[in-house]
Amino acid sequence: MQIVKSQIAIRAGIGILNLVALACPPAFAQQSGAALYSRSCAQCHEQGSREVRAPTRSVMAAMSADEILRALESGAMAAISKNISQADKVAIAQFVSGKRVEQKRGALLNGGRCQVTAPTSARDEPQWNGWGNGITNSRFQSAAAAAISPETVQKLKLKWAFGFRGAANAQPSVFGGRVFVGGGDRKVYSLDAGTGCTHWTFFTEAMVRTAISVGPLEGSDDQAVYFGDIAANAYAVNMSTGALIWKTRIDTHEAARITGAPTLYSGVLYVPVSSIEEDVGSGSSYQCCTFRGSVVALDAKTGKEIWKTYTIAEEPRPTKKNAVGTQLYGPSGAAVWSAPTIDPERQALYVATGNSYSNPPADTSDAVIALDLRTGTKIWHQQATPNDSFTAGCFGSDRTNCPENNGPDHDFGQSPILVALPDGRRLLVIGQKSGVVHAMDPDQQGKILWQTRVGKGGAVGGIVWGSAADQDHVYVANSDVRFMPGGLRLLDPSAGGGLFSLELASGKIAWKVPPFECGRRKQCSPALSAAVTVIPGVVFSGGVSGYLRAYATSNGSLLWESDTAGEHGTVNGVAARGGAMEGPGPTIAGGMLYVNSGNGLWDGLSGNVLLAFSVRDD
Repeated sequence: MQIVKSQIAIRAGIGILNLVALACPPAFAQQSGAALYSRSCAQCHEQGSREVRAPTRSVMAAMSADEILRALESGAMAAISKNISQADKVAIAQFVSGKRVEQKRGALLNGGRCQVTAPTSARDEPQWNGWGNGITNSRFQSAAAAAISPETVQKLKLKWAFGFRGAANAQPSVFGGRVFVGGGDRKVYSLDAGTGCTHWTFFTEAMVRTAISVGPLEGSDDQAVYFGDIAANAYAVNMSTGALIWKTRIDTHEAARITGAPTLYSGVLYVPVSSIEEDVGSGSSYQCCTFRGSVVALDAKTGKEIWKTYTIAEEPRPTKKNAVGTQLYGPSGAAVWSAPTIDPERQALYVATGNSYSNPPADTSDAVIALDLRTGTKIWHQQATPNDSFTAGCFGSDRTNCPENNGPDHDFGQSPILVALPDGRRLLVIGQKSGVVHAMDPDQQGKILWQTRVGKGGAVGGIVWGSAADQDHVYVANSDVRFMPGGLRLLDPSAGGGLFSLELASGKIAWKVPPFECGRRKQCSPALSAAVTVIPGVVFSGGVSGYLRAYATSNGSLLWESDTAGEHGTVNGVAARGGAMEGPGPTIAGGMLYVNSGNGLWDGLSGNVLLAFSVRDD
């Protein structure tokens, strides 16, 4: 999914290196850094294609050299830079950022520490747990838990802001009076839900992009928080203290990572595995490709593997050599970018997959797959787009490793939503980067019940990160991001976007909100890429240009909006700004709305802030 193709793109992690030529770097940025960048990074980051979701150098110029170096050492770029010496990594980081590496490793920020670290409060308090607020991934919050209504939503005002030392990529979870969230700085934070002060900080091996799931630790009175990082490690950490309980590496492929939130159910943690091999694999000297997506079931108490099922059953094998003589492999790909969905009635687990990376294309790519909860055995799969083999090189200047007759990169970036209709029928509903919403029957081997097109689709979406559903409708944000004519990646303020309400029973469009004007800022787009969230009577959607809006579920009328872009004072003293809203959507609990702003993808719209809005005056 080229929506990911950054961090290198957004899904692979912190997208920290895309570097379209800007002004000359300062004198201390060595010429060797420029040469190293040109040789090692330009294929993905300076290819001139506007279809690759990679941040430009002007975005990176706002970052520190240390942040970029961390990405090269153990973050999103680690798989690409594994053969680059430490000295050369430093040179690249300084060239890209135009700043010196300061080598401040692991420094704790004292600003914003809670004066008293009280125990977490009762578990029956309002919560938003995991990616979709429950095992069905509906992204729905009840009226009682939300404590926000169509009548009070206009009272939402910013209460506090928290600044990350790095990108704001992970969706916050709310549990026991605390907010748990990963930052782009290889840390997971436990924040006070009311004030934003920091209770504890946990250092991870690599950046955390997943939402965090909370649940009981078997045989103990403690709760644990569960998450994964972009080095394919899964973690369990004590919720109250931040102490490590266990850590498990679930995939050893160098490009493997965890981007979708692990789903906790009945003592088992189900972890989806994705990768950036479609980025790494675009180089002509790379033996593309050998990664296969998977789901791993772990014992939630110990972290031990119960089962692992690959989305492509067949192991990659040598196929042919490319034009420069590099051996190629396949089938590969079908990464799982999103949180698994649980069906207790069928004792099944549903995941959605990405595109293939190489030929032959797999029939389980761009698909929804049903697995047996207990054994991981595949029950059925339903493919949406066949023959979709793709690497980032397909949009680059060097197409050597672009599969012959490559596909459109129309994979799934969001979780299937399991819903039950009033008449007893059940559906799996999911949007695709193609711009199509699909409804499948989980009780009839994934039979297609309806399909509705809401956008043109494309490699950068389409329908991207997450839809939301109540009892009668599914709410779908469409990106269809487009660019202005010319070689620069300037967003088109007149193209893309739109929020849709579809009837669950039929797929008929009940209403649609046309793209709003997004202001006069340099980078402006009506595209809606971030995940959608719904409460009774109100649906929330964040846009690429930084606007967060609330609409009436009855007719799509605008109820409230906030421009999250710009500078924000923070409770922890970190300089922060908001910008593009990509990936995570709002989480709502106890009269509060928490949302990230400032994804580092578009020029002028990068940022690093978690915002907390409240309808209360206290």
